[in-house]
Amino acid sequence: MLIFAALFFHIYMKIKKLFIPGPTQVHPEVLSKMGTPMIGHRTKEASILQRDITDKLRKLMFTGNKIILSTSSGTGLMEGAIRSATEKKAIVFAVGAFGKRWWELARLNGIDADLHEEKPGYATMPETVDAYLKSGKYDTVTITHNETSTGLGNPIESISEVMEKYPDVVWMVDAVSSLGGVKIDTDRLGIDVLISSSQKALALPPGLSIASVSKKAESRFEKLGERGYYLDFKTLLQFIDKKDHQYHCTPSLPHMFALDYQLDRIIKEGIENRFIRHMECAEYTINWANHFFKTLPQPGFESMTVTCIENTRKISVSDLNEKLAERGMVISNGYGELKEKTFRIAHMGELNLDDMTEVTEAIEDILNLK
Repeated sequence: MLIFAALFFHIYMKIKKLFIPGPTQVHPEVLSKMGTPMIGHRTKEASILQRDITDKLRKLMFTGNKIILSTSSGTGLMEGAIRSATEKKAIVFAVGAFGKRWWELARLNGIDADLHEEKPGYATMPETVDAYLKSGKYDTVTITHNETSTGLGNPIESISEVMEKYPDVVWMVDAVSSLGGVKIDTDRLGIDVLISSSQKALALPPGLSIASVSKKAESRFEKLGERGYYLDFKTLLQFIDKKDHQYHCTPSLPHMFALDYQLDRIIKEGIENRFIRHMECAEYTINWANHFFKTLPQPGFESMTVTCIENTRKISVSDLNEKLAERGMVISNGYGELKEKTFRIAHMGELNLDDMTEVTEAIEDILNLK
């Protein structure tokens, strides 16, 4: 195992440092856990592994709710959740391309859903959510906590106060790019389904998604019955209960070995300390961006895991990335219609303030910024 870890570390030191909003840097020790010898996924050892992961995730997610692990991207559980939970109609609040995905998933699954989109850089405000829910037409709400296409963080704290007024509505939150980097007090906020992925602030390889599920959401799934198989929430939860934290389909045990180890590292760092580190990196990067360019989001709604920067100097982001690659680094161009109009610098997962200084100073040097 030590030889394996040493090999991974040698490879790790030769690859480009990732300042993109996923996949992110993975510590070599975490990577090495992907090579742990296999065990049977129907064994007692597998149950213990998955139960231990659940206990640790509950600490990170600030919840006593049930936890689902899925061998899929976050989109998989998003699709399963909106399909499994919506009886009447869903309202999808989007602040960028990934928030809009909830609506696309609903439509493709034959689920009735409306879409409310904000202009890029603008947040979903509590009064907007309230205005829709007052109609009584909706029994499911989706919110993006952290939108990587626009570098925006939605005010879920104040939105939660609105959601308290509608106890029969299932509230689902996409925390794909924020869980592990930003505190999300799931139970206090009353979030019914909180979804995340392995390859963002949790700093693992892609391929595993996570959800916490409230009793209210579980009751909805039970009421509506099975809707699909692989990603059906009712089926997933029932199997976890009956088979002691096992799953109805073969899971990616290598990801689970790595996640279990990474959660130990996160707890050792200190969960609150991890949030502080992300905040310090975000504040540095936002201030740097506003000094030389301009951040896209409304002030006060900037993401704590990725900064989206308006290309006010009309630079070629592609050319910049080619120069950064020569120095062993890579940032992200704008997403979709924002390509070349913006660029993004992630500061999530394993990255620290020294890393942010390194990449921003490299950009200053390449572009001869003054």
